Amino acid sequence: MDPKAFVAVMSALGAGMAMIAGLGPGIGEGYAAGQACSAIGRQPEAQGDITRTMILGIAMAESTGIYALVIALILLFANPFVSQF
Repeated sequence: MDPKAFVAVMSALGAGMAMIAGLGPGIGEGYAAGQACSAIGRQPEAQGDITRTMILGIAMAESTGIYALVIALILLFANPFVSQF
């Protein structure tokens, strides 16, 4: 097998595996939103504080998904390893 083709195949496989990391933030964000709704239902007067904390937590969780997307795009379109062979 041609080394460049092998690197391309492995890069595509790595990009797919990196995108599996998008499942974690999605599940975590859904869980956080559900728990925030539950907390607001129990204490409606604390809605502002709960919502603010939830949005901050969701933003932090989303950043890991964005990092995985950036890695996948680099592996697919700007692969630094192809030029070495």
